[in-house]
Amino acid sequence: MAFSQAHSFRSIDSAVATLGVSDRVAFLRRTYAHLGVALLAWAGLTAGLMTVTQEFSLRFSAWALGGRLNWLLVLGAFMLVGYVAERLATSDTSRGLQYLGLGVAVGAEALLLQPLLWLVVIKTGDGAGALLTQAAIITGVIFVGLTLTVFLTRKDFSFMRGALTVASFAAMGIIIASMALGFSLGVLFCGAMVLLMSGYILYQTSQVMAYFPPTHHVAAALMLFSTVATLFWYVVQLLLSSRD
Repeated sequence: MAFSQAHSFRSIDSAVATLGVSDRVAFLRRTYAHLGVALLAWAGLTAGLMTVTQEFSLRFSAWALGGRLNWLLVLGAFMLVGYVAERLATSDTSRGLQYLGLGVAVGAEALLLQPLLWLVVIKTGDGAGALLTQAAIITGVIFVGLTLTVFLTRKDFSFMRGALTVASFAAMGIIIASMALGFSLGVLFCGAMVLLMSGYILYQTSQVMAYFPPTHHVAAALMLFSTVATLFWYVVQLLLSSRD
């Protein structure tokens, strides 16, 4: 199936065109530079919350995991903050607002990750660092591999948008149902979410490579950052579920 589909992909015309190539290359450099800084800031802030403000992190994590309604409120607030961050990052009026949007997203992702990290510490003890390192390596390999796939083949994965949207709504429905009914999502769901985020990386990289406005590198970095952070989340859950 994958082999037959490979011949139906259309090339990204603007990725090979000579006009405006220097502008597009500069845009890509700025986008991935901002993505790298955002990921480093996310890692530093996440670690800082767990160490410098450990009591706050523990209290928040205990509350978030203390009931289904609590976690639903956390997810709802996170989605709202994500929407606001995206709107800020796509602002055409101020570069400062764009950076504020990216910063808000980094802070929200760092806070959302706290309960999961404490679960890893509780369940694995001294093995927490090794599991998180393994998850980071797997996430990085997936992201770099898929990004290079788009850049080297110059194939347009924009056709995946509809399927990704439907799959995302289905996943959200399953998550809400699991919280309402109390069943565990398990390894298969985590694996499916890793595949879904991989699809988003292909689609979003195509968008960044050819279709994003050259002045929206902050918004492009935010889009990729959110996907990488979500991918890491589910890779950690997948490894943790596999151990269980």
